[in-house]
Amino acid sequence: MTTAITETQVLDIHVEALQAAKKAESDFISKHGEPWYCGFAWVDVYGVRSNSKLGKALQAVGFDRSSYSKSLKLWNPGGSGTQSMDVKETGARAYADVLRKYGIQAYMGSRAD
Repeated sequence: MTTAITETQVLDIHVEALQAAKKAESDFISKHGEPWYCGFAWVDVYGVRSNSKLGKALQAVGFDRSSYSKSLKLWNPGGSGTQSMDVKETGARAYADVLRKYGIQAYMGSRAD
């Protein structure tokens, strides 16, 4: 299913996913504040070759190749300036949910600082 996605569609999906991530982060902060636990969050996309059309389109919107996990990785997709890992995880999860809606194998990843 992911091979049928065009470069233009990737940009539209990316914009939708960014909006979802920013909204999820904002909603989380409104409800819970910024928990003190510091860390990082990202989105991993698996099953996409970096030199494929989809891979190149994802890299054009900010994904990087990850040699360790063999995925394409987008750090802090909600663009949050906070250090709160909970906030960043919420945004990354929302971003990945949008990608999965379009058949892209995407997952949130995180680690403590």
